[in-house]
Amino acid sequence: MFPPNKLSGLCLIIDQDMLRTEPEQAMQQALSAGVTFFQYRNKQGTRKAIYEISLQLARLARTAGALFVVNDHTDIAAAVDADGVHLGQDDLPLVCARKLLGSKKIIGISTHTVEQAREAEAAGADYIGFGAVFPTPTKEEAVAHGLELLSAVKKAVSIPVVAIGGINQQNIQKIVEAGADGAAVISAVLSAPNIKQAAEELIHGMHETGTGSRKVRGVS
Repeated sequence: MFPPNKLSGLCLIIDQDMLRTEPEQAMQQALSAGVTFFQYRNKQGTRKAIYEISLQLARLARTAGALFVVNDHTDIAAAVDADGVHLGQDDLPLVCARKLLGSKKIIGISTHTVEQAREAEAAGADYIGFGAVFPTPTKEEAVAHGLELLSAVKKAVSIPVVAIGGINQQNIQKIVEAGADGAAVISAVLSAPNIKQAAEELIHGMHETGTGSRKVRGVS
């Protein structure tokens, strides 16, 4: 299992649908702000396009000593030698993804209840994503579960919990205070006029709670 202390801080999800620049440029700007945990998500692209972009991002992250995981596609994560994959509840079962990736790769999974979080840990997840915590424009259909359930999930598992959904500069402190090890963001950074500045402000917001964004090697 991947060391838990590597899976914390600010995670930037590079969502292809939200990008206003090239994926590599977005990652580079976020890296310059101190972000060390990335995920690439592309719900509309062809598998070839997802592979090609993931390959470039994996190389860039590796050179920078940052962690990079691919959303949904375990085989593509393996093909580009990403650090791992992030799965949804309807994706390939976690145990199957582990067979494909092996024990040294990271597997995260999105959860929405305490029961799902416990099941993910029992199945061998390295971390869980929990959300949506707040209403989010990225997934308008997502239910906002709130900080109380986030705290309950954190208490129910021993693996890192990365909160997601509607997180911004105004509420990121509340995420850490509720116990989250990390915060995954999309629009709070990608929709900002300046990606580097937006990421820096979010990292600073996490530091203000006393936990902060810890730089990680090879890092949701």
